[in-house]
Amino acid sequence: MQYDFSSAGLLIVGHGSTVNPDSSAPSLAHAAEIRRRGRFASVHCCFWKEEPSMRDALLLFEEAGTQVVYVVPNFISEGYFTQTIIPRELELSGRTTARISGQMWQYCEPVGNHPAMTSLLLQRAHTVAPGVLESETSLLIVGHGTSLNDNSAVAAKREVEAIRLMNRYAAVLNTYMEEPPLVSDWQKFTDTPHVVVVPFFISDGLHSYQDIPVLLGIQREATAAASAQEVFRRNPYTLAGRSVHYASAIGTEPKFADIIIEQAEAFTRDPRSLSQNFARGLVA
Repeated sequence: MQYDFSSAGLLIVGHGSTVNPDSSAPSLAHAAEIRRRGRFASVHCCFWKEEPSMRDALLLFEEAGTQVVYVVPNFISEGYFTQTIIPRELELSGRTTARISGQMWQYCEPVGNHPAMTSLLLQRAHTVAPGVLESETSLLIVGHGTSLNDNSAVAAKREVEAIRLMNRYAAVLNTYMEEPPLVSDWQKFTDTPHVVVVPFFISDGLHSYQDIPVLLGIQREATAAASAQEVFRRNPYTLAGRSVHYASAIGTEPKFADIIIEQAEAFTRDPRSLSQNFARGLVA
């Protein structure tokens, strides 16, 4: 069933970056694709660290006839930003917020909660290491990890468990940049001849272009700006006698445009349906 969003607005909320313009690129690209399809009356992006800001977004949907605005966080995990920053900055009082103008703002789940994440991760792993036997490969899903909110690692753990149950890879592991198990320790907990690494991030920002390659040992130190890097085009890398295949961030996948729309559809289908982690401490 295709829902009628002809009188609705869509707001895609991203993190953005003050030092890396590539950070907002996926959100802007997905917005452009959704806009091209003409499903919504208007489609906008806003960011925490870039313009337009989340506060600016409160004024982006003043077009006459825009009755509902669907807010979709373009974030992998449900954590500090989806539970604290976005509701605060967008002045959201719950899953549904009535504005003085009469508009209804609907707060949808982040893209990382969508069930298609599992298949997209598998697709990305296969694409970066074609012809490599999965039975001889360890698959590492790399997240950020943070002490700010325990939920930040939930999405990566969930996807790893789902893929592990398929018994396709010799090993499937969730690793992080800032909390154990650390991606920098990959040699300690893998023993397969092939290792495939997929960053569970929205964009190819400084983490995937510079930080993770150093942590893996692909590079000795962070070098060029993100736009100048070719780290994803030089696969495979031979490290510690193993063949390491390094993928670009999962959020750069064009199918994320479909996922963003489907998160709005999921809200329309059942406004009360949401994961326990997304609900905890956030919305009524």
